[in-house]
Amino acid sequence: MKLNYYPDTDSLYIDLSEKTSADSVEISEGVVVDYDLEGNIVGIDIDNASRKIALDQLLISKLPFEQELLNA
Repeated sequence: MKLNYYPDTDSLYIDLSEKTSADSVEISEGVVVDYDLEGNIVGIDIDNASRKIALDQLLISKLPFEQELLNA
């Protein structure tokens, strides 16, 4: 998984797969989910991200990491 923030457009793209997007659906205003050819989610695009989510910290829990808090 990759998190890509673009400050010039205030958008956050959460890349969940290496597969190419074949379809996109806006599930909420400014939130678009990308799907591959099999209908699996490959990414999530969030416009105006700084107004919708806290971008100043990232909490990773119960993945390969025990728990880690990253502050920007």
